Amino acid sequence: MERSVLPHPQEREQLLSYFETQVMQVLNWLATFSPDEEGGITRLLYTEGWLETQQALQAKMASNGLLTEFDNVGNLFGKLLGENVDAPAIITGSHIDTVVQGGIYDGAYGIAAGLLALEYLQQQYGKPKRTLEIVSLCEEEGSRFPMAYWGSGSIVGKRNFEQIVHLQDSQEVFFADAMHRCGFGEGMARDSRRSDVGAFIEVHIEQGAVLEKEGIAIGIVETIAGQRRLKFEVIGESNHAGTTPMHMRRDALEGVSMMIQALRQEAIRIGAPLVATVGRLQVQPNVPNVVPGKVIFTVDARHADEQALDRFCRWVMKEFTALADERQLSIQGSEWFREEPVPMNEGLKRHMDEVCGNMAITSKRMISGAGHDAQMFEHICPTAMLFVPSRRGISHSPEEYTEPRDLAVGVLVLTELLYRLGYEGEEL
Repeated sequence: MERSVLPHPQEREQLLSYFETQVMQVLNWLATFSPDEEGGITRLLYTEGWLETQQALQAKMASNGLLTEFDNVGNLFGKLLGENVDAPAIITGSHIDTVVQGGIYDGAYGIAAGLLALEYLQQQYGKPKRTLEIVSLCEEEGSRFPMAYWGSGSIVGKRNFEQIVHLQDSQEVFFADAMHRCGFGEGMARDSRRSDVGAFIEVHIEQGAVLEKEGIAIGIVETIAGQRRLKFEVIGESNHAGTTPMHMRRDALEGVSMMIQALRQEAIRIGAPLVATVGRLQVQPNVPNVVPGKVIFTVDARHADEQALDRFCRWVMKEFTALADERQLSIQGSEWFREEPVPMNEGLKRHMDEVCGNMAITSKRMISGAGHDAQMFEHICPTAMLFVPSRRGISHSPEEYTEPRDLAVGVLVLTELLYRLGYEGEEL
């Protein structure tokens, strides 16, 4: 027999219409906090606008009958207490911070979806068997300070106060000082570290164009891709652009251009889910009439398979060295950032497959090329991610957009999943 909070299609359609209206109301309400002059949202960690948003969310959670609580780094929890208070809690949510000039969906949608799901479940079914929580994580983006996943990382024990002692923002404000001004810090509230989490579910816009192009409503994340970031310094010889014959040049930029072309061709040959990007170039002396003598550049490579990613990065090192040697250029390369691939929980993925199948919602398993808080939670509990389509794949921009109907479908699937875990007591 099909299990569902809404066994009848007509009831589902009514609820979808309700979620469609309500989710946009919440997102537009959140967008009133920290708008910037360029038409986007700039809500950076421990700023006045950030604090105002968290406090407004706390009031909203409380008005919905949730028990609210901040931890000592500023993560905000709204709890719908269960009958068995000793059972590990089921948590959903996302991050409240944005990039500079971000949009209204990234992060905020996961919070809005959780608010609506818990509101509906409480109104219809009352107290769950085990506690359900919505979390507004204080930070994920790393847009103000050189530290990402501060909120979720603090919960799982991967971030701590010792790591932020010397961190400053672009205005030379210390991380700890900004945190204290907002009323948070070590010993200021409940300890962030959690050992009572039964599962974490994050709902997010895709930030890619796959779902939209394929006409699919829900993306069920198989794995959050691993990342490698490499830095290269290529040195040739600066010389006069008018008097140095082409065959006598040691042009560092020409060599790097061949490396970039080789990188692209190999990534295309290997195919998805591998992606590789040269995102930063520093050319010296960077003037019109001098042959470039030095180039520093970065490579960002991502893949869901750790061994495949490592093989590709070894190829990059070998191929770039060969191209440099052919041109009598010197090259030094180093890895400066590493994140391993993080598979999502198979049991939760099966639940989402069933939920979508039962409600005739199109879905597909897919890889997340972007990093998310879910990859942190996987260290301590079963974790899942659910994507909804993004128009043209645009994100981290005021232009990011998802149709309200698509947002509502994501809320509906989350609601059904939380019902299974919180009210039916499904084991993971």
